[in-house]
Amino acid sequence: MRTRRAALAVTAVSLVLSLAACGQSSEGGSKDDTKGGEGSTIGISMPTKSSERWIADGDNVVTELKKLGYRTDLQYGEDNVAQQVAQIENLITKGVDVLVIAAIDGSALSDVLQQAADQNIKVISYDRLILGTKNVDYYASFDNEKVGVLQATYLIEKLGLKDGKKGPFNIELFAGSSDDNNTQYFFNGAMKTLKPYLDSKQLVVRSGQTQLNQVTTLRWDGGTAQKRMDNLLTKSYGSQNVDAVLSPYDGISIGILSSLRSDGYGTSAKPYPVVTGQDAEVASVKSIIAGQQTMTVYKDIRLLAKTAAQMADAMLKDKKVEVNDEKSYNNEAKVVPAYLLKPVSVDKENYQKELVDSGYLKASDLK
Repeated sequence: MRTRRAALAVTAVSLVLSLAACGQSSEGGSKDDTKGGEGSTIGISMPTKSSERWIADGDNVVTELKKLGYRTDLQYGEDNVAQQVAQIENLITKGVDVLVIAAIDGSALSDVLQQAADQNIKVISYDRLILGTKNVDYYASFDNEKVGVLQATYLIEKLGLKDGKKGPFNIELFAGSSDDNNTQYFFNGAMKTLKPYLDSKQLVVRSGQTQLNQVTTLRWDGGTAQKRMDNLLTKSYGSQNVDAVLSPYDGISIGILSSLRSDGYGTSAKPYPVVTGQDAEVASVKSIIAGQQTMTVYKDIRLLAKTAAQMADAMLKDKKVEVNDEKSYNNEAKVVPAYLLKPVSVDKENYQKELVDSGYLKASDLK
């Protein structure tokens, strides 16, 4: 029995170590023994490489920290919560000085962040707010409610409701992953904006699915969104057409559009509805140019990475960390001081100026 227990213990340790190593993209060498300033090591934990957005985020954070003279250790959890936890534990064991974390599941990190606190390791919550723990020092993100407001405002304007058109127009609603705290901010911002038109019946949700828990999309997965859109079209539409779809993210939008194409949309007789998005991913910008997806919300993640790097730098040098919101982001254990950046609405009319001329995307990427 004792031999069996020992073998199981070895197996368990091996599993944790293999999980921690999986997806690893380590930069730099060992940690400097002196806390603070250049030469310290920053651990970076990103959710997945399946989204071009998170790959770019990881690369951008590394670049900004290296400019400031820091070593970095970048990990990707590949949308596996246990794997991300194991990777963060590994970063703590290595003795990083600050953790920059974009959580897969915002409520799953309390225990591991207590370990970080016990080692006096500071934590920056990156884009997705970490929930249920006081061991989060700062939050770097965008004005997440504003993202939803921009998406809903665009729908209202594109349908002509502000110009006096009465409709009714058929709309379906999608939201992000239920384990991502940003989801509620995006959705609440959109619904607050759409509410007068839903109340007046100028906008009609034929499926009847208007509550957040009815419209979430686990892990922001496009395939999951496509299946749900298939079901909505089958059960709620028939001879009726969809006029608009509130989609919170480009990857979800691509899945929705695939479903719509399969149902005959995209022709002069049955044009695409107005479809929103977020993150200005290359595939969706191409789709916008081609007249399929209608808009996206652009968030300059280069600025987000710079903000997170400056936060880490200020903490390690015992300087004041710049924030612009100390009220909005209660993570259920504390109000986390935040720096929020401004999102921008982008469509076929202004993508060149906002995305290409700014250097965010190359014109060749969109060919």
